Amino acid sequence: MKQSFFILLTLMSFLVSSATSCNKDDDNINIENNKPMANEKIKITVNSQTFTAILLDNNSAKAFKQMLPLTINMTELNGNEKFYDFPNSLPTNSSNPGIIKNGNLMLYGSKTLVLFYQSFSTSYSYTKLGTIDDATGLASALGSGNATVTFELE
Repeated sequence: MKQSFFILLTLMSFLVSSATSCNKDDDNINIENNKPMANEKIKITVNSQTFTAILLDNNSAKAFKQMLPLTINMTELNGNEKFYDFPNSLPTNSSNPGIIKNGNLMLYGSKTLVLFYQSFSTSYSYTKLGTIDDATGLASALGSGNATVTFELE
């Protein structure tokens, strides 16, 4: 009886410590995904209006940065975002942000760059790339249709 109790206690301790370490790993991923990259700002230009964004310190943002400078035609979607599909995949670390904010620059899936110009709640998962410092005027600069957008290092 004592031996069975000891085995059960050992097994339960192992399971609890395994579950705890998984949660800690998940927390580290999310912290890394949201930490700004040191001195890494980019310029986003739309119709001669320029916005400054800070890239995050993650592999996705680093891969995106390697593609700059980049001028692309972004497609309108849902009255709140512009998107562009890259020909090749970028690294991902997606999670559900819950709320999208005006000025968020994210990756949907592994190939779709999304620039949001409205704030709203979402049930979708994205990989965060960066955020525009001051998104005032972004919606009017992007307009209601497709838009040509230039991303470059500051």
